Parts: sequence; structure tokens; C-alpha cells
Amino acid sequence: MALEVSPAREQAELEEYLGDRFELGRLQRYEAELEREFAACGDEDAFYRSSEAYLYNLTAFAMTRTKLPYLRQLVRLVEPGSRVLDYGCGIGSDGLALLEAGYEVEFADFDNPSTEYLRWRLSHRGLAAPVWNLDVEVPDGFDAAYAFDVIEHVGDPFAFLGQLERRADLVLVNLLEPGPAEREPASHRELPIDAIRARAVDRGLRSYRIHHGRSHLVAYEPGGAPAPALGRLRGRLAILVAQARRGRR
Repeated sequence: MALEVSPAREQAELEEYLGDRFELGRLQRYEAELEREFAACGDEDAFYRSSEAYLYNLTAFAMTRTKLPYLRQLVRLVEPGSRVLDYGCGIGSDGLALLEAGYEVEFADFDNPSTEYLRWRLSHRGLAAPVWNLDVEVPDGFDAAYAFDVIEHVGDPFAFLGQLERRADLVLVNLLEPGPAEREPASHRELPIDAIRARAVDRGLRSYRIHHGRSHLVAYEPGGAPAPALGRLRGRLAILVAQARRGRR
């Protein structure tokens, strides 16, 4: 089955789930709605466990299909039928697409309105998959673990990567460069992209791409030992090639 994210389906499911509570204006103002709720909450940890604005924000973002290139790269690297972990899944749009493309997907995030909605979406589509609570327990033994547009929200990106690395044979993350200051969400943190790329190269870089001008998609094998010298050289070359291609656009 082809990998696909349908904007119409994303909106229709949210409308059906919320019923009379659905507000089209909140979907259209998804960035402003999230920023307003984030500012009003005053506690970042509580925000990620209670946010209802994320239902609109993540739906609208999925409708842009921004993450489709990341998913397609995962599909190139990992065969259908593989066991994959959607870490920081939110409403689960990425993992749902992979489930319907033949992957064995498990989800992990905080227990919050987004994962409540995800459980409804799984049932609504006639699918079954575990949804793990990050505050309790998440298993390991995955063929791949991915986190798309998540790591910029965490306080310690290296601890976050460690959580992925100990659970899977392949890790995929995208690393966002800062955007214009006036448009950057308050919940986004600036990432040490060079240091994270070096970590991936040292462990065994599988692929590196730059999407949308500022999103560095890294796939690497955590392994138990440093990558061999030739492997590290190939990884550095892949980074240089991707940067050169961005420079020509």
C-alpha cells in the first residue's frame, strides 16, 4: 500500500471526533492558538500533558504534508513489516500512515488529549497498535525509532536521543535550524545541530538530507561501538553533499 497523508481525512476525523466542539477558526489559527495556550499555561511540563490546542495544531501541520519526505526516507531504509516506534507521536498522523502502509507501529507520548484522540483514530480506522505513556514505560527492541518535529521541544536533546538509541537499531530525527525570530514558536529550542550530526556520524550515519531549507533529517545506527573510519568518512561526505545541494537551490 502506498504511503499517504490525506489533508481532507485529517480534518474530517478531527471534525467527527470533536463534533459540536469543533471550531474551524481554531484550525485556521493553529499556530496562534497553540502559542496562546502555551503562554497561558505557565508550566511547560503541564502544557504537554494537557494541551487541547495541539489537536488543531498537529492536525493542521499534518495537512501541510511537511513530514511526508521524512516518512518516505524511513520507508527507503526500513522494510514494511518492520517494528517501528513513533516517539513523541502526538495525534499519530505519521504512524497511522505507516500502519496503513504495512508497518508494525507502536506509539509513545504523554497521556494527554492528543493520545486520547489517537486511540479514537486507531479504532475509527479499524487499526490496533499500542500507545505507550512516556511517564510510565516504553519498550525496546524496535527495528527503527523516529521522532519528527519533536526534539526541538525538549530540554536535553542528547538525553532524548539516548532514549531512542537504546530502543531501536535505527534512529531517525529531523533537526530544525532556527527560523525568523518573530515567527519561531516559544516552545522551540535552538538545537546543537553540528554536535548531533557528529554523534550520528560517529555511531554510523545511514542517510542525511536537508528538507524545506532548514530541516536536517538524520538517520543513524546507534550500535555498540564507534563506526569504522571509512564509515565516518562516508558520513561526513554525505553531510557535505547535502549542504552543497542546499546551496545550489
